[in-house]
Amino acid sequence: MKRHIPNFITLLNVFCGCVAAVFAVLNQMELAALFVFLGIVFDFLDGMAARVLNVKSELGLQLDSLADMITSGLVPGIVMFQLLGMSMNGGWNLDFHSEVAGDMIWTGMKIAPLPFVGFLITMASAYRLAKFNIDENQATSFVGLPTPANALLILSLPLILMYQNSEFINGILTNQWFLIGLTLLSAYLLNSNVELFALKFKNMSFKDNALRYIFILVSLVLLVTMKLLAVPLIILFYILSSIISGFFQKG
Repeated sequence: MKRHIPNFITLLNVFCGCVAAVFAVLNQMELAALFVFLGIVFDFLDGMAARVLNVKSELGLQLDSLADMITSGLVPGIVMFQLLGMSMNGGWNLDFHSEVAGDMIWTGMKIAPLPFVGFLITMASAYRLAKFNIDENQATSFVGLPTPANALLILSLPLILMYQNSEFINGILTNQWFLIGLTLLSAYLLNSNVELFALKFKNMSFKDNALRYIFILVSLVLLVTMKLLAVPLIILFYILSSIISGFFQKG
């Protein structure tokens, strides 16, 4: 019985990803972000449960990646699609017409191709997750940006637009060239060869986990002082601190 517990937790991640995708399509970004966050929490808990119960399995590994593909791959792509569409100031729309009660018939569809660039994130996420499943060298660290971290980065953008209330920041985040550049950067980072530390504590020693403790402390300070704007900064700090740490270790 206990061997099914981690898989059930992973399926809760799948459910959260499906709900988040629906809300992202409906442009309800707060709820989409909430369910992505819950999905990432379940993604963390399923691995912990598997280790505690000692029931790791190949099925669990494959299921975990499939769940991440929805929550941290599909949903960010939809969100970027929405952001790129918004950046075009009404350059895309869907017209619906109902001829029979209960039937929704598309009588016209005009969608510019630009917003579909956002799904490069989904494609890059799929490629990364496929590589991760056959890579045996990512037990204590990651090669490339993990999909959950990338999902948090992308999902933070519409929330910053809604709650930070800064014309300067809003101008950047609604600029289609910035969004295209971020999409390409996201796709690159997901599949780059940059080695990033994992937040896995083998023990509570500060000496063995100094970088992890510093990262958590800096992240908390940024969240308290900068709120939602802290999320992209935390991801940036995560990448830079990993690169600097790797440089000194090799040196």
